[in-house]
Amino acid sequence: MSNHEMFTGSIVALVTPFKLNVVDEDALRALVRWHIESGTNAIVPVGTTGEASTLTPEEHRRVIEVVVEEVDGAIPVIAGAGSNNTVEAIKYSLDALSVGADGMLHAMGYYNRPNQKGIFEHFRAIDAACDLPMIVYNVPPRTIIDILPETMARIAALNNVVGVKDASCDLARPLQEGLLIDKTFSFLSGEDATAVAYNAQGGVGCISVTANVAPRLCAQMQNARAEGDFAKALSIQKLLMRLHDALFLEPSPAGVKYACSLLGLLDAQCRLPIVALESTTKRAIESAMSLVQDAENQIGCEFQEQVLV
Repeated sequence: MSNHEMFTGSIVALVTPFKLNVVDEDALRALVRWHIESGTNAIVPVGTTGEASTLTPEEHRRVIEVVVEEVDGAIPVIAGAGSNNTVEAIKYSLDALSVGADGMLHAMGYYNRPNQKGIFEHFRAIDAACDLPMIVYNVPPRTIIDILPETMARIAALNNVVGVKDASCDLARPLQEGLLIDKTFSFLSGEDATAVAYNAQGGVGCISVTANVAPRLCAQMQNARAEGDFAKALSIQKLLMRLHDALFLEPSPAGVKYACSLLGLLDAQCRLPIVALESTTKRAIESAMSLVQDAENQIGCEFQEQVLV
């Protein structure tokens, strides 16, 4: 992938399946195949939703490797490689490059809380060390720090930086940053609930948690966005909204893993300090999932009919 190409569409922030607290590679491979069949445009393994912070370095590398093997070039793999330790972030980046990932996703700043200059220098060091397309993840609710538009523009000028995953909850950002960034750039929402609104302001996709359990609907929504049909995109977003909310009633990824377990995709187990859901949250997810599954099944039937024709 050259720096002039873009990551776009429905990109899943993939969960990492565990069985008896060990990475379940069979379930992981099945998840990847399901996403390709369902129209997902790219996969992000070992991000926040993939519980990267609880994986060993060996597990981290192996999960990326398994996803790359199973994708087999069908769609891009954007490996989570972020760390608040710049040396570790470079190591994860080189691991992703060595196993064949198409890009890397980097969040930083949590705990040590650098200033804007420190943020830029962190990304500049990664850019110099690893020749792999990079998406910058700005997520102040988790990292405390905010990558300001002027800093994002400086980072965007680096050779390998091709996009941003924005979870700042500031819907002005794609416009503000777009005025400052003078290159082809993937503006990606990092928040499911505001993805359509973000895309209406210049975004080209979403790195999505909800896509783990509603991949067809998320892909349809992003396809509608790409075609300029925001009325259709909004109608799908309304259908998904209860699910977006339910999945985050308790700390993620407990909600989305429980939803995945309802589909028989994997065990709901998360690693500590994330714990099992309360019964009231489970019921809310079950209710939201029932509506979404009816719509997902309808889309699947329509797709099969098109293939048969």
